[in-house]
Amino acid sequence: MKNILKSTLALLSVLVAFTSCDNASKSNNSGALSSSAAEKVYVAPGEHDEFYAFISGGFSGQLSVYGLPSGRLFKVIPVFSQDAEKAYGYNEETKPMLNTSHGFVPWDDAHHPDISQTNGVVDGRWVFINGNNTPRIAKIDLSTFETTEIIEVPNSAGNHSSSFVTENSEYVVAGTRFSVPIPQKDMPIKDYKGNFKGSLSFISIDPEHGHMDIKFQLIMPGFDYDLSHPGRGKSHGWFFFTTYNTEEASTLMEVNASQNDKDFIAAVNWKKIEDYVNNGGGTMMPANYAHNVYDEATHSATSTMKKEVRIVNPLDVPGAVYFLPTPKSPHGCDVDPSGEYIVGNGKLSANLTVHSFTKMLDAIENNKVAGDAYGIPILNFEDVLAGVVEQPGLGPLHTEFDGKGNAYTTFFISSEVVKWKLGTWDVVDRQPCYYSVGHLMIPGGNSQKPFGKYVVAMNKITKDRYLPTGPEVTQSAQLYDISGEKMELLLDFPTIGEPHYAAGCPADLIKPRSKKLFKLEDNKHPYAALSEADTKVVRDGKIVHVYMTTIRSHFAPDNIEGVKVGDKVYFHVTNLEQDYDVPHGVSIIGANTSELLIMPGQTETFLWEPKQVGVWPFYCTDFCSALHQEMQGYVRVSPANSNTPLKWSLGEDIE
Repeated sequence: MKNILKSTLALLSVLVAFTSCDNASKSNNSGALSSSAAEKVYVAPGEHDEFYAFISGGFSGQLSVYGLPSGRLFKVIPVFSQDAEKAYGYNEETKPMLNTSHGFVPWDDAHHPDISQTNGVVDGRWVFINGNNTPRIAKIDLSTFETTEIIEVPNSAGNHSSSFVTENSEYVVAGTRFSVPIPQKDMPIKDYKGNFKGSLSFISIDPEHGHMDIKFQLIMPGFDYDLSHPGRGKSHGWFFFTTYNTEEASTLMEVNASQNDKDFIAAVNWKKIEDYVNNGGGTMMPANYAHNVYDEATHSATSTMKKEVRIVNPLDVPGAVYFLPTPKSPHGCDVDPSGEYIVGNGKLSANLTVHSFTKMLDAIENNKVAGDAYGIPILNFEDVLAGVVEQPGLGPLHTEFDGKGNAYTTFFISSEVVKWKLGTWDVVDRQPCYYSVGHLMIPGGNSQKPFGKYVVAMNKITKDRYLPTGPEVTQSAQLYDISGEKMELLLDFPTIGEPHYAAGCPADLIKPRSKKLFKLEDNKHPYAALSEADTKVVRDGKIVHVYMTTIRSHFAPDNIEGVKVGDKVYFHVTNLEQDYDVPHGVSIIGANTSELLIMPGQTETFLWEPKQVGVWPFYCTDFCSALHQEMQGYVRVSPANSNTPLKWSLGEDIE
C-alpha cells in the first residue's frame, strides 16, 4: 500500500510539473513559472536598475540609496549623523547642518522618507526625512543626492508621524509622538493627563527651491501621534494622523496605553487652517529652533536660530479637526490612490479598519458625532466605516497600494505581507517575511500613481538569513514581485541601519537631473582657489589659512613651512577637476577630524591644530590616478616661539 501511495504521489508530481511548464509556455503573466527569481532581479553589468529606492537608516541617522530590482547599494546619504567617509558634519562647511537648540547634535534616528510630488505623482526633485530623537526635518536634493536643508521642529518630542508630503508639495508634515508640556516647563510627570500636549507641524515648501519654513503648528490633546499620510484626489486638503495612548498614560505604557478598545485617527483640514492663518489667525509663540541651509554656490551651510512659531488652537477653527474612532492602538495611517479610503492599521486589533472619506464628510455635514475629546468632535465609528478586512493576520502595521485596486499590509507578529482587495475587503494572497516585518514600500505607493511592480518589505529581525557576524547581524529587506495575481519573493538584501519606511520612484525621473560636477566658475566659496595661481598661505595671529588646490596628481602648494605649534590651520581645498567621477581626498597626520572628500569644482575645509614639532605629511585619500601614491605633501611645524617665516611652494625647494 505504501509503494502504491508513493507511486501515485510521484505521478501527481510529474503531472503538476508538466502542467506548470505548459501553463508557463502559454502565458507571459504566470509569475514564478515564467522565469526564475534570479533572472528577475538580475541587472547585467553596465545596465541600470528600473527604480531608485530610498531606504531610511533608522538609528544610523542616514538615508541609503538602492536600485530595484537588483537590491544594489549605491550611496549612503549623510543626513542627521556625521559621516567620516564624506566628511559630512566634520568639515567646516557642513558642521552647521547638525546645529540645534541643544547645540551640535551629530546623530539622530531617521525614519520616514517621502519624495516630493506634483499633481499627486512623485516627481523626483527632493526627498524629505524626519529625525525622530531631536525633532528635525531634512531635505535631500536629488540632483546632487546631498542634504541641503534641516529645520528643527519646536514644541515636539519623538518626531515620528513625519515626514509626509502633500500631493503638490505644499507642505511636509511633522507630528509629535510624545506629548510634552507646551511650552516646556518643570512639572510632575504624574500630572500628564490634560496638561501635556501634542503638536502637528505644517512646514511649507517653496515650489522652486524646496526651502522649508514652519507655517503653523496645531496644538492637540496629549495623545501619541504615531503615523500620518495626506489626503489625495478627492481628499486633498486633509491630513490623517493615527493616535494611541488616548488614555494619556505616562508609565508602563505597554499596559496603560492599551486599555481603550478604540483610539483615533485625527482628520485635519489643513486647507481650512491655512486660510485661517493667511487671514491673521493663530498666535505667535516664543520658540528657539535651528534652521540650517546648505548653499551650493558657496558649498557651505549656515545655521540660523529662529525665535518664534505660529501656533493654532483647533477649537479656534471650527470644522478643521475631527477624530475617527479606530481599533486598537493604530500604527500606520494610509490613504489609497483615490483618496477615498483611509486605512487604520491597529496593532492590537484582529481586523483592519478602513474608513471612507465620503462617509466622513457626510458624518460631518449631518453632525453624526459620538462626543468629543477636549472639544474636538468624535465622529460615530459606524458612520465613517467603509469596511473591515476580517482577521487578515496578526499585528498589522503598514499598508501600501499598487494602483490596481489592491492593498498590501504588513503583519509584524505573523511575519507576512497580505494582499487584499479595496472595496470587497477580501484577502487574495499572503507571503511570509523573514522575519517580523515592519514597513513596506511600493514605488509611488503613497501617491495617486503607484508603480505597482514591486513591494519592498523591511524586516525587524534577520536571524539566519545571512552569514553570521557575531551578536549584531545585518538589517534586512525583501523584494517581492507583485505584477501578477500572486506575490513572489525574489530577493533578500541587507540594509544600512534599521530600515523603517522607504520611498521609491522610476529612475528616469531622477537620472536626467543628476549633477555630474560643480562648475568652477560658479564656485563662490570665500576661500576657494580657482587656479594654482590663486593658492597661498595667510597668517592672521594664530590662525593660518591655506588656500590649496588639488588636481591629478598633486596638491598646490605641496610644501608649507612656518606653521607653529598651537596654530589653528584651516586647509581650504578646491578640486580643480572638471571631469565626472574624479573626486579627491585629503588628510594630514594628527588631524582630529575626518578626511575631506571633494567633488570636482567643490571647495571643502578641515581644521588642523598641530601639537608637535616636526614635518608632517598630507596625502590624497581617494584613489584618483596612476600617480595617486605620489599625490602628497609636507607641512613643517616649528616651536610656538620660533621665527620660522611662512613659506609655501610647488615643484621647488623652499629657501
